[in-house]
Amino acid sequence: MSWASQNASMLAHLTGQNAYLALLPVLFGLVISLPLGIACVRFGWLYPPVLGLTSVLYALPALALFVALIAYTGLTDTTVIIPLSVYAVSVIFPSVVDGLRSVPEPVRQAAVAMGFGAWRRLVTVELPIATPVVIAGLRIASVSSISLVSVGSLIGIGGLGYLFTDGEARSFTTEIVWGVVLIVALALVTDSVLVLVRRLLTPWQREVASTHPVRRLSVLGGRPGGGDVPA
Repeated sequence: MSWASQNASMLAHLTGQNAYLALLPVLFGLVISLPLGIACVRFGWLYPPVLGLTSVLYALPALALFVALIAYTGLTDTTVIIPLSVYAVSVIFPSVVDGLRSVPEPVRQAAVAMGFGAWRRLVTVELPIATPVVIAGLRIASVSSISLVSVGSLIGIGGLGYLFTDGEARSFTTEIVWGVVLIVALALVTDSVLVLVRRLLTPWQREVASTHPVRRLSVLGGRPGGGDVPA
């Protein structure tokens, strides 16, 4: 604990750097995945080749991509951000497609009957319903990205990954342990924030969950303990 308190400023800096290098690619991945996913839902034939391409890109080793990009972007944050953005797209893109496809067809038809155009229907009906699935993809992409940033420490850019390389070089286990603890803590905090965002963006889910038992009883026409409702 004394080592951590003595190096609190360094740990805070590395944690902030790790968050920046991990979450900015997730944001880029979302920005790319939304229009790409919408296009693939609209034009179904486009989905298989795009999914295949993203799957192949996701299979590429992170360290190999970092090393390959050094010749073009140098030892800069961009060298880490580009591959992590690619990985983020590979995870978020299928979630966007699955989320939009999960919108019930009667809901779409009802929106059309109410005079909603394609754009208005997408923004006010389809995307809100797809939000829980999209955020599920964001949670996976964020946690993965936070972990993968540490690989960048092998080329000198890695946020909390510095604690691993430096701890290994000095045979100092405490430093490595703190690196693991902070990465896990950062992942948990990020995941919790995304869960909160999902709840704020989908308040109707809480309402449905709270009224579901009552609705179920009204449909069955009985009490929790069985029998008919007294007249």
